[in-house]
Amino acid sequence: MNRFPSEGPNRRRLLATVPALLATGLAGTLGTAAAQTELTDLARIKAGGALKVAVYKDNAPFSDGPANAVTGLDVSIAEAVAAKMGLRLSLLPFDAGENMNDDLRNMVWRGHYLGYGPADVMLQVPVDRYLMQRNRQVIVLAPYMRQQLVLAHDTRKIAEVQSADDLKGLPLAAERGAGAASALMGYGGGLLRTQVGIHATGQDAVKAVIEGKAAAAFVTRAQAESALFAAGTKPGNIRLSSLSLPGVPDTGWTVGMAIKAEHKELGLALEGALSQLRSSGELLAIFQKHGLTLTAP
Repeated sequence: MNRFPSEGPNRRRLLATVPALLATGLAGTLGTAAAQTELTDLARIKAGGALKVAVYKDNAPFSDGPANAVTGLDVSIAEAVAAKMGLRLSLLPFDAGENMNDDLRNMVWRGHYLGYGPADVMLQVPVDRYLMQRNRQVIVLAPYMRQQLVLAHDTRKIAEVQSADDLKGLPLAAERGAGAASALMGYGGGLLRTQVGIHATGQDAVKAVIEGKAAAAFVTRAQAESALFAAGTKPGNIRLSSLSLPGVPDTGWTVGMAIKAEHKELGLALEGALSQLRSSGELLAIFQKHGLTLTAP
C-alpha cells in the first residue's frame, strides 16, 4: 500500500483571543486557563506514560505483521521518538481507508466509527499543502524521509532505462492497487498494460525480478531496498533506476507525522525528538537496520 500525495503543509489558526472578556477583571483567571489548555495535550500524554502512534497495517517495510507484533521502519522510528520523549510506545495499527482524508479523520482528529482512535500521532503522512488545506483539523510535521518510485530492473535483461518505451515486450511487475501500477499500466494509453504482472506487495514485485520471473518492477525505493535486503541480494544484476511517467512526481514526496492542529506542544516535542535522533545518528542507524537509505526529506 502506498499513497501518492494528492494534497499537504498548512497550519490551523491559533485559538481566538477573547478581548471583550479580557477587558473585565477576569484576565488573570482566563490567562491561567489558556495556559492550562495549551499544556493539556502533552501533559495528558505524559501523565499516561505512553505515546499512542497510528501506523498502517500491511504496509511493509514500514509497518507489517500481526497486530500484536507489528514491525518495520515506522515502528522503529515510533519507538525511538517515544523513548526520546520519556514515554513508552503504544501502537495503533489500522487498515487504510479509501483515501488519506479518511485516514486522517479516523486516526488523528476524530476517531473511527468502529470505536478506536484517534491516536496522538500518525506516521507515513505526505507533507503536502493541498492535503493540509483539505484537512484543517491536522498539522503534518516532523518529516523523516522522502518516498520515491524507482524501477528495479535486471541488468541482464535491460541494461539501462531511458524511458518507459524501453520496457516494451518485457515482463514487468507492480503492486496491486498502488499508484505505481496505475502509472505503469496507463502509460501510452495502455501500451504496457498486458506486460504488467500484479503482485500483492511491492516486495513481491521485486522478488519476481530477483527470481527471474520479471525483467523489472516499478515500486518505491523503500520497497525495492527492503526486498533486496531480505533476499541478501547485493547490487549487481539488480539496479534501481529512475523512470519518468505521467502523474508520477519525479522527486518523490516527503513523509512526516500528523497530529491534531491544536496540539502544538506535542508537535514541538515530536520535532525535537526527531531532531535529536537525526543529529545523534540514531535515525540513520534505524534506516540501516531495515536495509533502507535515509533520504533527505
